[in-house]
Amino acid sequence: MDLHGIDLNLLVAFDALICERNVTRAGVRIGRTQPAMSAALSRLRLLLKDELFVRSASGLQPTPRALELAAPLGEALASIQRTLEFTQAFEPSRAAVRFTLALSDHPAVVMLPALLARLAHKAPGATLRIKSFSAREDALALLDAGEADAAVGVPGGSTPRIPTLPLFEERFVCVARKGHPLADKKLTLKRFLSCQHLLVSPEGDGVGHVDVRLAQLQRRRQVAVTLPQMYAAPAIVAGGDLLATLMEGVVRASGMARALAVLPLPPELDLEPVPFVLHWHRRNDAHPAQRWLRDQVALVCRELYGVSGGP
Repeated sequence: MDLHGIDLNLLVAFDALICERNVTRAGVRIGRTQPAMSAALSRLRLLLKDELFVRSASGLQPTPRALELAAPLGEALASIQRTLEFTQAFEPSRAAVRFTLALSDHPAVVMLPALLARLAHKAPGATLRIKSFSAREDALALLDAGEADAAVGVPGGSTPRIPTLPLFEERFVCVARKGHPLADKKLTLKRFLSCQHLLVSPEGDGVGHVDVRLAQLQRRRQVAVTLPQMYAAPAIVAGGDLLATLMEGVVRASGMARALAVLPLPPELDLEPVPFVLHWHRRNDAHPAQRWLRDQVALVCRELYGVSGGP
């Protein structure tokens, strides 16, 4: 294909359609009318000899060819944008910009309210769209596809295209209802294993950090309930006789702390704390607005957690 015959604006339209999966919203994203976007899509289909997007009940669905083009074209456009905007200063107080941030459940609860307050004060013209994810691979996929500017969650692996900044850590504790037979006793491994447990498994694999450690000790616990929603766990534990091993920050932020006894884990189950990190794509590394957003996320986490790793 001859590059001389390609209108760069069509590639911008394609990138917007990939991100929004809706003609009208894609037009709003790049400042074009709905008819102009429809015309651009028609020209793209002729140029690339593919349907590219197919209508469905949930919006436009990209064809395999469109998905193949999404990442390389997105990176190429981002590279052009970096070249044009690198020297431009970002003025948050005057900016009308939309950020998209992907958050796993725990960061969404503990840091999002403070981040929103900070953005409202520092950048009143900015808007923030939140995307949810549970699996680490999903966060990387959102960044690769350009569907999120940054993501906060547990580390998703080391790769040169996805830089990582540590934000905070959460240590594990065991919780039981107030009045549980073990609530006022030292939690030994024998007592721990004598109870039935609730397991939080956000990724659905049915194996927690405790189970991995117990397997190393050639022991197993009795798991009576497995669920993906970590913030449902404190209320369930408070209403029964199950034990649960949770991040301390989840207990604190759940609003159920007064109904729960927080017990140190047995010494044999001395688990490493869970790190939470900020991910972004290398193509956004030098973008002034993106750098400013990442700085705000880091500052909010520093204010909440300080140097010690606990709020």
